[in-house]
Amino acid sequence: MSLFGGSTGFGAGGFGAATTDTHNPMKDVEVTSPPDDSISCLAFSPPAMPGNFLIGGSWANDVRCWEVQDNGQTVPKAQQMHTGPVLDVCWSEDGSKVFTASCDKTAKMWDLNSNQAIQIAQHDAPIRTVHWIKAPNYNCIMTGSWDKTLKFWDTRSPNPMMSLQLPERCYCADVVYPMAVVASADRGLIVYQLENQPSEFRRIDSPLKHQHRCIAIFKDKQNKPAGFALGSIEGRVAIHYINPPNPAKDNFTFKCHRSNGTNTATPQDIYAVNAISFHPVHGTLATVGSDGRFSFWDKDARTKLKTSEQLDQPITACSFNNNGNIFAYASSYDWSKVTFYLVPHLCAALWDFQSRLDVMPLALRCSALDRCATREPTPAHIHICLEH
Repeated sequence: MSLFGGSTGFGAGGFGAATTDTHNPMKDVEVTSPPDDSISCLAFSPPAMPGNFLIGGSWANDVRCWEVQDNGQTVPKAQQMHTGPVLDVCWSEDGSKVFTASCDKTAKMWDLNSNQAIQIAQHDAPIRTVHWIKAPNYNCIMTGSWDKTLKFWDTRSPNPMMSLQLPERCYCADVVYPMAVVASADRGLIVYQLENQPSEFRRIDSPLKHQHRCIAIFKDKQNKPAGFALGSIEGRVAIHYINPPNPAKDNFTFKCHRSNGTNTATPQDIYAVNAISFHPVHGTLATVGSDGRFSFWDKDARTKLKTSEQLDQPITACSFNNNGNIFAYASSYDWSKVTFYLVPHLCAALWDFQSRLDVMPLALRCSALDRCATREPTPAHIHICLEH
């Protein structure tokens, strides 16, 4: 059976035309037919899948797939829909399926061979993260939600295999077998071991003083998970090893995505770190931020390798392909400037969406989500950067 079930794609006569916005300071290739609203997540296909395919989820309630050619040009392939914004996506290890998490409180499995999607998970609040776990004795999906639970699902069953209580809402997570790490509201950090069956391994005091925004696991020279990089809304990243020989020396934080670098003599504009992605070969990392820039870093040498020119919008998501010669990043609005929305007796400037939700009663929080989901769409672009 052919990939996407013989779909004709969505670029021609489908859902929207290619962007005509030419503001692209890095002169990177722009993805054809980007989503119609802010892009929340990007993920490249795994090594087992021939070629390069890119998945992107958005606040337009859709998830789209493009084939990325060797010259960076993209071919729209297919799309699926949720009834709420899509917050996270991931692939199965063989590349035959894509999993999506949404504000509609469901996760879906998209079979690319048949181009059909079915619901495989349900929470009591929006699902923030979704990850595929392939263990020697089981395969499952891990979902983290704002209902303060972490659930594990056999895709063949409507009920979770396991449900673990979180201390607060899940804000970000990552999985590299046999390790998972979850960052929650109130700066919670929990590491899980996934061998035999998932269980809590360790709770960690956050190395950052402000709200967690993104997290990514890195590997050691034996290709095993060794620690994680954690980004916050305060323009700072923490590098944290799970079992370092010298914790005080090996674990550290660094400033990034600030208006004048590390110069503290003058006032700074400080921006959120929206996503972190590790290079699959070199182990270097990319960070993207609300300042509209991406940067590459060498964590071992503790050195910045490169910073991009500034885009006219925040960069909200990024991903390396499986051999590291393609880097994709998405520019779209992330509410980091100012967004006004009305709720009863409240008209507020929203500096950070999740921070503002923290102080809202539940009824107002749901109202705010509904209003933001039905607001006017904002322009969104995805850029393909080829290895030079």
